[in-house]
Amino acid sequence: MTPFPVTGRKRRPADRRPVTEGLAREESTLRKVGFGALGVLVAFLSAVSWAANPRETPVVRAVRKASPAVVNISTEIVTRGSPFAGLNPFFEEFFRDFFGALPETARKTRSLGSGVIIAADGTILTNEHVIANASRITVTRANGETYEARLVGADGQTDVAVLRVEAEGDLPFLAMGTSEDLMIGETVIAIGNPFGLSHTVTTGVVSAVNRTIRGDNDRVYTDFIQTDASINPGNSGGPLLNILGELIGVNTAIYQKAQGIGFAIPIDKARRIVENLLEYGTVHRAWLGVHVQDLTPDLARYFGVSQGVVITRVFEGSPAAEAGLTRGDVIVGVDGRSVEDRETFFQRLAGYTAGSRIRLDIVRRGEDRQVVVEAREIPEAYVEFLGREWLGVEVVPNSRALARRYGLFTDRGLVVTKVTPGSAAARAGIEPGDVLRQINDRPVDGLDAFREALLAASQRETVVLVVQRGRTAYYVTLTP
Repeated sequence: MTPFPVTGRKRRPADRRPVTEGLAREESTLRKVGFGALGVLVAFLSAVSWAANPRETPVVRAVRKASPAVVNISTEIVTRGSPFAGLNPFFEEFFRDFFGALPETARKTRSLGSGVIIAADGTILTNEHVIANASRITVTRANGETYEARLVGADGQTDVAVLRVEAEGDLPFLAMGTSEDLMIGETVIAIGNPFGLSHTVTTGVVSAVNRTIRGDNDRVYTDFIQTDASINPGNSGGPLLNILGELIGVNTAIYQKAQGIGFAIPIDKARRIVENLLEYGTVHRAWLGVHVQDLTPDLARYFGVSQGVVITRVFEGSPAAEAGLTRGDVIVGVDGRSVEDRETFFQRLAGYTAGSRIRLDIVRRGEDRQVVVEAREIPEAYVEFLGREWLGVEVVPNSRALARRYGLFTDRGLVVTKVTPGSAAARAGIEPGDVLRQINDRPVDGLDAFREALLAASQRETVVLVVQRGRTAYYVTLTP
């Protein structure tokens, strides 16, 4: 049988390529047209939605998004009264040593604040001063559900605290956004429970950033967001949102004399503290390994700067040494924020934790430079150095045995066992056998309290000690 004849040129696979490419181009064009049409459709529907309900502004949508995660925080505080209530706690301890237990009465007080759920597992972000000294913490959601909260950790230096509640199933939460790109004048929204009025919404704008304020508790706070959105007692701990409903700050009413202005902790700063509190239950402070001093007018002229702090010592093997910082460098900025003196330098560092990468603006021999330092946790050897060389004492916890040995009239506090010759303590006349009871405003009844008080004191120009010798207690001011 004769095969059916095939006429014309046989089509090769290569001849099909232009057809395939053409189809691909058409498909890509159709996809682009489709996406463009979809975008137009979404914009059209949004416009129709707004036209249908022009009252549904971006603020309304932001509040609707965030509100389920905002909570009311109620605390119960048990206080015990004594004849020395409100006075320096040292005097109460001093009189207890001689007269025994003093009559006390328990008194319960309640306070209100706000918070925001930042994870589905019931993790809540709020202010430290909202839950300070609380014996019981109760959290109430917008739907009326109530939970007993557990304190995960708190940091008074930055006014940040983390709570956790146990709930059946996941809770609505608001993820932490960023405060790095805040714009002066952009709209912000505060949600909280001012004066116990739950889920109150106020709006305003970002008035300023990097504000330093002294709170009603006499603590100094740095890098705060300033806004004209009303933030009143009860608002503390609630979220500050941008117009997209993103969490950009934590409202705080620590300066109640303010009229028409409010403050918030930037969320980037709060995040570093939250991460430490969740992991360790406490904050591992950033340590650079430098000692600094204020600039005198003569030093400022010598270094050719108007403000900053000069490095007087770099510890061997420290993060600062590894980053190349040297004695005589002048630090004028931390991550782009100016440093005026020792106080502002340490205040800037307070918002950083071990592991943070910190950019320092320095002046070295008249040249502007930038150095990135990766902070580490404060080593034990540094704390020992502060006590032995900077303050000039070595101490051990007091005990009945030591009290008998030195003829002490108390078994509380820390006993000075050695004074470094030529140190600040030696110049002040402190001797072995003296009992150290307080450093600045912190009682020191144990070595842990001593270390914490010493680290805090090292950030100041002067240190005030309460020292007991025999039956007499007196204040000693040191300039290490």
